[in-house]
Amino acid sequence: MTEVKAKRQALLEARYGTEQQKPDNLIWTPQVEALLSHKSVRTFLPHPLPEGAIETMVAAAQSASNSSALNQWSLVAITDPQLKQRISDTVARSVPVDRIPWIEEAPALLLWVADLSRAAGLTEDAGKAPVVFDYLDSFLMASIDAALAAQNAAIAAESIGLGIVYLGVMRNIAKEVAEIINLPEYSFVTFGMAVGLPDESRTSSIRPRPAQPMVLYYNHYEQDRYRDYLERYETAYQVFRCRQKMSDKTWAGSVVESATSMDYLGGRDKLRETIIQRGFRLK
Repeated sequence: MTEVKAKRQALLEARYGTEQQKPDNLIWTPQVEALLSHKSVRTFLPHPLPEGAIETMVAAAQSASNSSALNQWSLVAITDPQLKQRISDTVARSVPVDRIPWIEEAPALLLWVADLSRAAGLTEDAGKAPVVFDYLDSFLMASIDAALAAQNAAIAAESIGLGIVYLGVMRNIAKEVAEIINLPEYSFVTFGMAVGLPDESRTSSIRPRPAQPMVLYYNHYEQDRYRDYLERYETAYQVFRCRQKMSDKTWAGSVVESATSMDYLGGRDKLRETIIQRGFRLK
């Protein structure tokens, strides 16, 4: 086996585990290899970001597809240590834990904003009311565009040696963080992203995903097909958690907990109210 083939096989083993079936017909490119190498990073070195890193990530983010070229997202990059600590402390109280070390350690906290405020301002300048923004699709469109942009930024960050972790927990403090960073009406922090130089001595491994037949369907959906692949995915899931010295938990158990425990929401049960207060009517 050549070195290249061995590397690609190792990536598939890491992404799917040894027990699960793996696709054997991938069209490999350097970009595909990089994507399969992704892992969340929650441990960072105490170094600043390289000069131009954020601008590089934003250029990549702006190169993502976006709805009708309306540019309905913004990024607030938190680089001030005291402000970042304030946000981290606010998040910690919502979980609750004493601290969120990956926010504290990262040199930058990126807040991805679904942002219709510019469009609202231009519409009002034209003497009209942004009545379309009252509808759910407008909120979804801006949120989806923010997510597409963020993923491009994440790929760019990893390509220059940085690590990232997404922070959905920012929605726990949606109201507070909007006030802290002075967001205008018609804007909402959809999620955060911690970014920095990974501390390889403490960083995690690639997390296994389900075999493709659990998530890939051709032409029509097969509702219960996932059950045929669940046992082997549970094995891969358990092996990963054991290697990472994580608590003993099944994937199905995690799914059920996320669907039944209000603690999982961390205050997000009030999210609709906050979004409406931000100007989105969600009709």
